Amino acid sequence: MRHPNLLRRDDTLLVIVDIQTKLLNVMFERERLISNCSKLIQAAKLLEIPMVMTEQYPEGMGPTDSAILGLLPEVKAIIKMSFSCCGVGDFDQKIESLGKKQIMLIGIESHICVLQTVHDLLHQGYFVYVPYDAVSSRKEGDYKNALERMRQAGAVIGSVESAIFEMMRTAEMPVFRQISRIIK
Repeated sequence: MRHPNLLRRDDTLLVIVDIQTKLLNVMFERERLISNCSKLIQAAKLLEIPMVMTEQYPEGMGPTDSAILGLLPEVKAIIKMSFSCCGVGDFDQKIESLGKKQIMLIGIESHICVLQTVHDLLHQGYFVYVPYDAVSSRKEGDYKNALERMRQAGAVIGSVESAIFEMMRTAEMPVFRQISRIIK
């Protein structure tokens, strides 16, 4: 029997929140964020984890950064004006249609869009996982405070590598070697 606080590959959805060029350029530990988001997206593809991507006001904030967009040519961004992804019709319909109970959130900014989405998803009864190394804010203090607030609200805060291995469960998975190369 799996522990309820561990990710299950067959019940997980990855949500990529607002990793847009104008925002990304001013993020705390920008390179760490891009690297870890890229690793998780590549692993999610191999593990057949469905993905949903959002963009906050792209007319003003620009498109999703090319480093991320290049990994997701088949994923169309859901445009939003609200800070939380929840309450946006296309987003709500998409996550409901996928039927997953566990949602992993990555992206920016930790203390605004990610935090508000986490709270809304928890309120709706989802298990929420946030890899601390795949989210960020402009200021380090806002980033750290957001992680603490999400943890206190009931989200599980982990790492990209931990999430990947939880979803894999065993080194006997056919994609284990490919994923090992991604995370190194």
